[in-house]
Amino acid sequence: MILPKRQNGFTLAEVAIAVVIVAILLAGIMIPLGTQIDVRNNADTQRTLDQIKDAIVAYAVANGRLPCPADGTTPAGGTNAAGFAAGAEQYQSALGTCVNGAAAVLAGVVPWATLGVPETDAWGRRFSYWVAPIFTDAVTINSFSTAGQIPSCTPTITPTQASFALCSLGNLTVSTRNDSTHATVSVGSVLPVVIVSHGKNGYGAYNTRGTLQPAPAAGTDEAANATHTAAASAFYSRNPTPAASACSDPGGPTFCEFDDLVAMIPAPILAARAVAAGRLP
Repeated sequence: MILPKRQNGFTLAEVAIAVVIVAILLAGIMIPLGTQIDVRNNADTQRTLDQIKDAIVAYAVANGRLPCPADGTTPAGGTNAAGFAAGAEQYQSALGTCVNGAAAVLAGVVPWATLGVPETDAWGRRFSYWVAPIFTDAVTINSFSTAGQIPSCTPTITPTQASFALCSLGNLTVSTRNDSTHATVSVGSVLPVVIVSHGKNGYGAYNTRGTLQPAPAAGTDEAANATHTAAASAFYSRNPTPAASACSDPGGPTFCEFDDLVAMIPAPILAARAVAAGRLP
């Protein structure tokens, strides 16, 4: 008697089990991979922020003033109505100040073309940039003035190679929040410069087309970091938190979504570099 040959293969049950196992393994791989990508993007963006800070300080040392913001609404390769190219600082040499037409410009995006730094963060969006006005004036002999120096600043020796003095202070602040009480805690005050990457969600950032991304929810810490006007002076830097359906940054109990990366340049660091370069007496 000849026995029938046994058929090699898998039953439907075996195939189903294999599919389930593969799905579980893929899920286990994909979740850490997504986390790794987020960590890498944050690290890359932080390195770019450090590079921008160094470039801004170097610019101040070379020119005796801080660079003006660029126009975030200008698309890459374009020019705005005042004639400034994308990424160029909006500085009128005839007036010796940051101005676009007749309006003072103290907020915008990092002037990447002027500084020679990357245009965007790891998510392809421009870095927002705020600067204190007393640090951006033109530098001419005896141009330093005590006007606008708040608190008052009357140096013993009047600077002739910088628009600011050792006693000059900015008007920008950066705070964090207590994880339990949500109370604000200062991490930087009287700052000349604040720079913000609006993170993975990109709320409030300009993209390379010059388009403003959707705004963060009003009253949140991310909203404070996305006020693109000279009136903006208070910013937040804290641990990332996920989106929540019911939240309040100042009131709690749950923080609202936050993934911004914030950098600042304290006045003493800027002054120390200017002294070392001979810009300040």
